[in-house]
Amino acid sequence: MVRRTLMKHARAGDVLDEFKEVAEYERVSLGKIIDGVADGSIVITKNSVRPREIRSVGIGGGLSIKVNANIGTSKDVNDSALELAKLDAAVSAKADVVMDLSTGGNLFDIRQSIIDASPIPLGTVPIYETTVNLRRSGIPVVKMKPDDIFKTIEGQAKQGVDFMTVHAGITAKAVELLLSAKRLMNVVSRGGSFLVQWILFNEKENPLYEYYDRLLEIAKKYDITLSLGDGMRPGAIQDATDKPQIEELIVLGELVDRAREAGVQSMVEGPGHVPLNQVETNMKIQKSLCHNAPFYVLGPVVTDIAPGYDHITSAIGGAWAAYFGADFLCYVTRTEHLSLPDVDAVYEGVIVTKIAAHAADVARGIPGAIDWDNAMSKARFDLDWKKQIELAIDSKRAKKIRDASQPSDEDVCTMCGEFCALKAIREILPKK
Repeated sequence: MVRRTLMKHARAGDVLDEFKEVAEYERVSLGKIIDGVADGSIVITKNSVRPREIRSVGIGGGLSIKVNANIGTSKDVNDSALELAKLDAAVSAKADVVMDLSTGGNLFDIRQSIIDASPIPLGTVPIYETTVNLRRSGIPVVKMKPDDIFKTIEGQAKQGVDFMTVHAGITAKAVELLLSAKRLMNVVSRGGSFLVQWILFNEKENPLYEYYDRLLEIAKKYDITLSLGDGMRPGAIQDATDKPQIEELIVLGELVDRAREAGVQSMVEGPGHVPLNQVETNMKIQKSLCHNAPFYVLGPVVTDIAPGYDHITSAIGGAWAAYFGADFLCYVTRTEHLSLPDVDAVYEGVIVTKIAAHAADVARGIPGAIDWDNAMSKARFDLDWKKQIELAIDSKRAKKIRDASQPSDEDVCTMCGEFCALKAIREILPKK
């Protein structure tokens, strides 16, 4: 017998520990969480057969912005110990969830080690494993059978994966529009490119779309949250908000409705490269077409000129996107477009994205968000350097910079020294 999903529990008015945990973390009423999960505007990414207890993470309407960190091997770098170190770095930087995008080494064992070690939800992109396994058998992805991808999805679900990116919105019609579009970067989604190749070679519909009901049955069985992938996302700001992207988004809106009818939680993934003046439009289009489903954005990167600094171009876009309606930010590291990230890049990528998320939370009036800023401002006014370092989003880095500066006066920093405005004003203010 298939167990009730979290969405079905919410619709029945059941009060679960997951709902209470999210409500407490978010400082909102329990009713808000239950209502949000029931109508699909909030998801809680938690597999019903997860082998270890993890934090219940709520993503969606009116909640604080969440941050994802991507880790995972490649053919050239496939050390499972390194991936666990990246996981530790992501958790230390307070990522809310993590995704394993491994394509090198023993994929099952690497994923199992991450599942066993992670205190936060884990996501995957099942078509990666399917493609890797086919190629290792000498079979190109265009020869993939529908059973191949669904076997992978069920296997990962059984293993305990909490949410999965599935590119079910890439239809034959979207591919036709892609072929007639004048894109600079064509398709930059790895999973999306596999399915575009498959559709063109086989002259058939995307199996994830054609057999979507089969996908929903697996999702119901394990209470997997479907992250409906954006295989047509723009990879250059020139390509943003074009016909293939919007066509896929229309289909994703239909798939959200079908998931809700089945009692399956779903969220929608959003564009990667978008100029700043189109970010607001993209957020509003998604929320309208996808009926307020939680929006998971990959950046967006707002300029294409900054390899080595794309954690910054992404944070700029992420803060803007979150302010205008995105619910979930996928970090981008400084190595994006250049190489697989190392441990330091993972940690830094999470920190930078958390800054963007917090800035949006403050602007959106999320309960308690500004309290952190107010505490820091008080510590600064009091010239309480110890407290400032404790409150810093990256305390280690703040302490390192402070310790290295060696100011002549402990009360001030080496920027202003004896001309410190705060110290001067405090000295003339009446004592309280």
